[in-house]
Amino acid sequence: MESIYYVLTWLCHRQCEHCYEDRFHPYYGEELDSVVGESKANFARVIANLPERMTYLNTARPKAGGGFEEGVGRIVLSGGEVLLEQIREPVLYPAMDLLMAKYRDKGGVRLIVQTTGDLVTEKIAAELLEHGAFTISVSGLDSHHKGMETEQARDKLRSKLTKMFESLGIQHFDRVGDKIGDPRTAGHYFHFFGATEDSWIGPLWPRGRAHQNEISTATLADNFCNRWSGGLNFLDYKHAGSEVSIDPAGNVFPCCIKTKLPVGNLMEDDLESILRKRVGDPVYEAISMGHPERMGLAHGWSVEDFLEKSRTTTASGKDYRNLCIGCDRFHDEVLMAGQGLVQLEQANSAA
Repeated sequence: MESIYYVLTWLCHRQCEHCYEDRFHPYYGEELDSVVGESKANFARVIANLPERMTYLNTARPKAGGGFEEGVGRIVLSGGEVLLEQIREPVLYPAMDLLMAKYRDKGGVRLIVQTTGDLVTEKIAAELLEHGAFTISVSGLDSHHKGMETEQARDKLRSKLTKMFESLGIQHFDRVGDKIGDPRTAGHYFHFFGATEDSWIGPLWPRGRAHQNEISTATLADNFCNRWSGGLNFLDYKHAGSEVSIDPAGNVFPCCIKTKLPVGNLMEDDLESILRKRVGDPVYEAISMGHPERMGLAHGWSVEDFLEKSRTTTASGKDYRNLCIGCDRFHDEVLMAGQGLVQLEQANSAA
């Protein structure tokens, strides 16, 4: 597989207004113990059920004699904030070690550690390299993050981290996809991004606090499903362009945004088996093709029905439309309702 986005923890030191997932925030007391405990208890089992090889066929690089070049897949380790003390040493570092050992003699893997950036120190950066980090991805350079509201503040952090990384021999690049997957790429890298207007996530997903705070500017024209990290090609896991998202409980989703139901759970089954079971299912084939508006065709929902279901009213009474809203409605009204009916029938049968 080309990419796995593994959310190791819900724990974060921030509660940003634009976050797509309301579970990312600080925790305290028993809730903190529970959130950290979930990550500690599950990561080894999740990793054990990842593919035997993290490689893929790069269809952009055909071989002269037939077939395609093999690319090296990547696993993005993210949160929340994985550099927080409660997660970094007991979860992140052991997870990195397990992944490096799992794929060392099987084509390798590129580990990307994603962090907001403000917790990075020279010591931590060096430790990330020791545990196998190929890239340190700094994701907090946008005005939505506290302390980063001004370009001056963002430039200051960017400059500080650049000097730190370069002193450790870490190189900078902007485009990470092709370069990371190329087995000829050597060394260690860093890059910066954020939810800026010119970025792929600029309009903001209509999820979590971004939706609650009514700051998503995405319209029906913003088809998040039909782009990287949004479900596109997730079922074509043997080839370039496929990515899935995993949460701390081991749930697997076709997109980072997360459909209301996971496609499976890695505490119960291995990833390739989970995806194979969804191949041919009209709902998930529509997501994988980047056409969420077609996911209900086999269930009596026309494209027009889906588009109408993609309409909602915000807390302040404004009309809002996006295909993610339609996806949520389809899951609520069809898939989750159907799942509940099956469970009820099974309970009645057992009785």
